[in-house]
Amino acid sequence: MSGKKYEDAKKLVDSRQLYDVEEALELAQKTSVTKFDGTIELAVKLGVNPKHADQQVRGAVVLPAGTGKKVTVAVFAKGEKAKEAEAAGAEFVGAEDLVARIEGGWFGFDVAVATPDMMGMVGKLGRALGPKGLMPNPKTGTVTMDVARAVNEIKAGKVEYRVDKNGIIHVPIGKASFAQEKLQDNFYTVIETLVKVKPAAAKGQYIRSVTVASTMGPGIRVSPQKAAALGKTK
Repeated sequence: MSGKKYEDAKKLVDSRQLYDVEEALELAQKTSVTKFDGTIELAVKLGVNPKHADQQVRGAVVLPAGTGKKVTVAVFAKGEKAKEAEAAGAEFVGAEDLVARIEGGWFGFDVAVATPDMMGMVGKLGRALGPKGLMPNPKTGTVTMDVARAVNEIKAGKVEYRVDKNGIIHVPIGKASFAQEKLQDNFYTVIETLVKVKPAAAKGQYIRSVTVASTMGPGIRVSPQKAAALGKTK
């Protein structure tokens, strides 16, 4: 991507303005300047202090319109659960053999799921999977006996969210080529979810700022009040 393309895209956005959701998403699509189909990402700054355990915001949400991305799933399971995972469409299913492949430096998947009985074995991979955000976790529904449901949800467009040290959540909400309605559905689903999981310890304004942007495109600020209010009525 050339600097000129970015500068031209930036001219379409007023950095001082708080846009309506629909207008912001349209601008995010217009300012997608990559040769490939860029991802539209939502960034929400929350009124929480992530240093406090009771103000952590983490979980997963299934986007109604999906992410537009093909997701490769690895499942740690044995016996019937392994068969269920394969039937649901998991690309890689295994136990000791899968652990050995990862220990050998293989990471050919996007999301990992494990049955609870496998976590003693999978836990040894913490140093390898943790930094890549690939470690199965009960909070995001990736440590479960219902492996078929987990795989189906991931394939349908389940995305994880986790507040970073600055109190910001980053979530992909689709592709630049998506129909406007699909992006809006995904946008509001994420906002609604974040409002629902507001920690009791969070004080003051919760949704502090909302920004959307395409891959390598300029950030477009959305009115946090409008985003939160509309999210509740959708």
